[in-house]
Amino acid sequence: MNRVTRYGIIVLSATGLFSCQQKKPAANPPTPVNLYTVESQEVRYYDKYPSTVQALNQVNIVPTTIQGYVTAILAHDGSDVHKGQLLYEIDKRIYQAAYDQAQANLKVAQANQVQQQQDADRYVYLNKYNAVAKQAYDHALVALETAKSQTKAAEEVVKTAKTNLNFASIYAPFDGTIGISAVRLGTVVVGGQTILNTISTNDPMAVDFLVNEKELMSFERFKADNKAMPDSLFTLQLPDNSLFPYPGKISVIDRAVDPQTGTIRVRLVFPNPKHLLKVGMSCVVRVRNVETTPQMVVPGKAVIEQMGEYFLYVAKDTAIVQKTTNEPGAAKEQDTVNKPRWHAIQKKVKLGQTIGANMIVLSGVKDGDQIIIDGLQSIHDGSLISIGGKKHGADSTKMK
Repeated sequence: MNRVTRYGIIVLSATGLFSCQQKKPAANPPTPVNLYTVESQEVRYYDKYPSTVQALNQVNIVPTTIQGYVTAILAHDGSDVHKGQLLYEIDKRIYQAAYDQAQANLKVAQANQVQQQQDADRYVYLNKYNAVAKQAYDHALVALETAKSQTKAAEEVVKTAKTNLNFASIYAPFDGTIGISAVRLGTVVVGGQTILNTISTNDPMAVDFLVNEKELMSFERFKADNKAMPDSLFTLQLPDNSLFPYPGKISVIDRAVDPQTGTIRVRLVFPNPKHLLKVGMSCVVRVRNVETTPQMVVPGKAVIEQMGEYFLYVAKDTAIVQKTTNEPGAAKEQDTVNKPRWHAIQKKVKLGQTIGANMIVLSGVKDGDQIIIDGLQSIHDGSLISIGGKKHGADSTKMK
């Protein structure tokens, strides 16, 4: 290849390279989106809290100080029992014998006291006329006091024996429902250790749940104005997602916040006439909002989370200022303004309660703003957009 040919090729290549550098990239077409018009509305929603059903009164049935064989089980498993109803009997023979012996010893002590009383009365009479030795008189009085003490001791032994005998028969301490018996006939039980069964009240029932310490003041107001609060303020969602038919009332707020979790326990009370609520049942407490002012509700799919912050894209029919240069490599820049077109403007927002597929917006946008609800993956702050579909209004997400 001669020198002229090589020179021509170099010139053509440089010309092509220069023309490529001068060629402007094709502009991205507007992204088609759908809009939603923000409009404040009255909403009803529920704050939900995992909860556990508890009995207002529950005790384990344990023999107190006696031990022996179970000789009778007198309440059916899972049945309703009444205060004072006989539930179990423990072998009484040893305790009956001890009681009978204590009674016999008491009679002996009482007879001895009668004898010592008679002797003392006689010596008092004789001493009055100086007809008996002073020592004999003193011994008679001491013997009488000893006999009285022995009688008192025998009476206490009788009481103890009678108590042990009574403990062999175990009665229901209050009205409630008894569980499945942990022992059967012939089981040996040990006083203070063996749990025979558990009994708990069943109407009304308590429902306990934890709330964040930031919400404590709200629940304190609920408690203070308990009578003024609506009946449907507290409702209960059962494990099968059905609603419990009776509303609850706030009963107790625990005395202290757990410093490890920053939560505090709140207790509600629900009537339970049909015994639908069982101890240990996992439910969801629903606390209805009492805010009556209109609030802004937007579709949840329009919300974008970035680094723990939340944003919405608002559609604006506006011009975007861009920086351009006159010539390649020129240091001087010139501002150029495009004609007004639809752009996506990113707005930082503060969110409130989630209501199904929608979310309450507390701040960051205002009524009348048109937010983008789809195509969010293809846009960024300042992106060109086109209205690809019909606009949606607040009625489409209105919550009851």
